[in-house]
Amino acid sequence: MKLFMREQSPLIIVYLAQLIMITLVYRLDGGSGVTVSLYAALLSTILLLGYLAYRYLTNRTFYERLMTVPASLEESGGPAQNTPLAGSLRMLLAQQFRLYQNDLHNYRHKLEEHIHFINQWVHGMKTPLSVIHLMIQDKDGPPFTAIGDELDRLKKGLETVLYTARLDTFEHDFYVERLELSAVVRSVTSEQKRLFIRKRVFPVISVESGISITSDEKWLSFVITQLITNALRYTVEEGKFVHFHGYLEEQGRAVLEVRDEGVGIPPGDLPRVFDPYFTGVNGRSFQESTGMGLYLVKQICGKLEHEVEITSEVGKGTAVRIIF
Repeated sequence: MKLFMREQSPLIIVYLAQLIMITLVYRLDGGSGVTVSLYAALLSTILLLGYLAYRYLTNRTFYERLMTVPASLEESGGPAQNTPLAGSLRMLLAQQFRLYQNDLHNYRHKLEEHIHFINQWVHGMKTPLSVIHLMIQDKDGPPFTAIGDELDRLKKGLETVLYTARLDTFEHDFYVERLELSAVVRSVTSEQKRLFIRKRVFPVISVESGISITSDEKWLSFVITQLITNALRYTVEEGKFVHFHGYLEEQGRAVLEVRDEGVGIPPGDLPRVFDPYFTGVNGRSFQESTGMGLYLVKQICGKLEHEVEITSEVGKGTAVRIIF
């Protein structure tokens, strides 16, 4: 009703202006008495109200639809009334919706092709990396050790690209099952032993026995790997520790806490660490920072319906908690 009155306000204003003007002309011409003028004004107002009532009733659904925010794209069509204005609007919105659907379909097709290409490319790059690793695994000496370290970095980079590309199609690439938390943590830390040795930082695993969680082992392993990579990257002193603490909360929920003894995160950067590509103050000192690690951790845990919390103190380290 408010929208209808706003639309008809120019007509009402023009009507009042012409009513006053005609009444003045009638009075200046020596018309008989005020009663006749009021009677004429009353008849004219009744006609105006009748016209407005007719316009509102015939376009009521039209105005109600314009004032209602659609809950989905399918509900974004125009009103069902068969007035010329409502019908024209419905045809226009239907045509725009079809154009939007075509553009969206083309975009999704291109995105699927891009993801398929990324997957194929990453898998193709893994083969030469594996061959190089086999070629140097029996070799000794600093050059071969350095090559092995660089191969590990390349492998982690490719995995990050692969998991980032698969994030949009997460629903088609996960399998939820019951997992032993301690087994998952020990498996991931064992896979990252070369990185621990290179950084001369030691893992300390303290996971209560018998804690089972419901998650996807592949995606969860990637999340823990990202936390380990971050922890080791920002631990500059040798002989430090990365603590893996698994326990049950009072509410019965399982928690995995990964705590390092690194440089920590400044308080001003802490609210933004889960934003993509945000590296903050530490990113200026550590050139390997990409700002994607914690972003992927947050996104993956959200899709797995796990909660992520982070606390940090500059100079003492950072703790990330995954609540299952």
